[in-house]
Amino acid sequence: MPNSSSISEFLLLALADTRQLQLLHFWLLLGIYLAALLGNGLISTAVACHHRLHTPMDFFLLNLALLDLGCISTTLPKAMANVRRDTRTISYSGCVAQTFLFVFLFSAEYCILTIMSYDRYVAICKPLHYGTLMDGRACATMAAAAWGTGALFALLHTANTFSLPLCQGSAINQFFCEIPHILKLSCSESDYLREIGFIVFSVLAVIVCFVFIVVSYVQIFRAVLRMPSEQGWHRAFPTCLPHMAVVSLFVSTDFLAYLKPPSISSSSLDLVVSFLYSVLPPTLNPLIYSMRNQELKDAVRKMISWTNFIRDRLLICLNK
Repeated sequence: MPNSSSISEFLLLALADTRQLQLLHFWLLLGIYLAALLGNGLISTAVACHHRLHTPMDFFLLNLALLDLGCISTTLPKAMANVRRDTRTISYSGCVAQTFLFVFLFSAEYCILTIMSYDRYVAICKPLHYGTLMDGRACATMAAAAWGTGALFALLHTANTFSLPLCQGSAINQFFCEIPHILKLSCSESDYLREIGFIVFSVLAVIVCFVFIVVSYVQIFRAVLRMPSEQGWHRAFPTCLPHMAVVSLFVSTDFLAYLKPPSISSSSLDLVVSFLYSVLPPTLNPLIYSMRNQELKDAVRKMISWTNFIRDRLLICLNK
């Protein structure tokens, strides 16, 4: 039985049994990955380059897009490379890095979503104090706290997980290195329970953030309902509805992955569920946010038209 000191690589879960299905999955994952890169890249560039998108909400949207880019780039490229080479391996150091980055980016993204709910609460319930409470320094501090919290969580979980003696083989029943599946390889009950304690603490932190988001939106809806005209609805919903949709997608897929009954657990179901919560939100978030944000859509259109203009000018120059 190997232990953690003798393991040089892990075996990830194969996406399919036959080579034809593997190649089909490769092209599917490539399309999803390119769509996520395009969507989040357009949002990041639009927010960074257009002065009309320099509000606190847009600043946090930029952070969310960067985190989505990192999340999907942590898992899919390695999975696609393994499918392309018809292998299942990932090096020990690569697994450590993948675990750290995924927990870091995933935790930071949840913190950013929580901060965005506070931003909407201040904008709608305390509009006269919005400029003071959400000035540039406050936004930068909150964003730094979100990234720092994610890094701290990732460091604690990764260090504790890979300090465990792993003597149950090297096959991880997942398409990327995920802590719950790595823990199944542990043979130390005391160390295993210590990491379970860290996970329970993390789940409680997630629940606290979720309660904060729910309370914020309860206050927002109460404030909107007290407004005498439809002006409040038009001001609140273009930014609140996309955020609520993103939070619902993020939380529902996350809870489905970690809180489903063990009796219905299987390798194929775990693979589908993990795909939903690790790939689906980073891909759909840009679409959700761009649907009701007219200024963001206008900025993206201008970028695309400018890109097309540059392309046409280059083609003309090359033809000459």
